[in-house]
Formats: sequence, C-alpha cells, structure tokens
Amino acid sequence: MPFWDELVAERAAAHPDVAWDQEHIDALAAKFVLDPARFDVVVGSNLFGDILSDLAAAVAGSIGIAPAANLNPEREFPSMFEPVHGSAPDIAGRGIANPLGAIWSAAMMLDHLGHPEAGKDVTDAIAALLAKTDVRTPDLGGTAGTAEFTEKLLELL
Repeated sequence: MPFWDELVAERAAAHPDVAWDQEHIDALAAKFVLDPARFDVVVGSNLFGDILSDLAAAVAGSIGIAPAANLNPEREFPSMFEPVHGSAPDIAGRGIANPLGAIWSAAMMLDHLGHPEAGKDVTDAIAALLAKTDVRTPDLGGTAGTAEFTEKLLELL
C-alpha cells in the first residue's frame, strides 16, 4: 500500500515529536498475539485496522468487549464510535450479545465530546462489573443475557 505509506510518512514529518514504527501486517499480527501490552496506539488502513481490531479483541478475551473509534482529531468533521464486533448476525435476536463494546464506545464518545468525567463513570462501572460480580455473557463464559448484563452495569453506574 505505497500510497498509505506515503501519507503516513508525510504526516509523521509534520509531527517529529511523535515516535512511530512501521510494520508489515503479518509481523504486526504476530506481535499482537505474542505481546499485546507493548502497543499503545496503532494506526492502519481500514482493511488492516479492521483485522487488527478483531484480533486484539479476541486476544483480550472476546470480540464483544472491544470499543472502536474513527476519530477526526481536529474535530472539523464528525467522528464515529462503534463496537468492534459489528452486527453479529449469527446471534441476532437471541439476547446474548455482549454489550460491552457498544457501552465502552459510548464512553469514548463522551470523552471525545468533552465529558471525560461521564466517560470515566462508564468505564469505572465496566471495571466494577467485571472485577466484583460474576455477571458474564456467554462469550465470556457466563449465562447472562444482554439485558441482564446491561441492567447490572447500569446499577453499578
């Protein structure tokens, strides 16, 4: 993807105080699996970003927990917030989808829109639910449905 590489190099030159590395996608995917904690921010094309976000979510325990954002840092154009997992048609209508990705994405949106305290309240409730209760959706080894999981999170919030 030479055009992508050219754009990244151009933007990097405009921000010399930001350290960055370039990786081939196959090597980066392996590093995600072997040492995921080494990464802070990964910038990639839509195709590679989608693949890596799914992989990172699976490494973290479930594709259902990962939030995502397509940010316009200058805030000149709208940003988009969504769970990594997409629509999950295989479980649609069954009431078992893990809502964490959607809820965490909303917390990221609150932060981006200038409400960091509200965003932190949401992420604190997520952390409390996972650390202090046994309420889990099936993808995390539990039996709670989407509604039960969400109700417990709202109670903690």
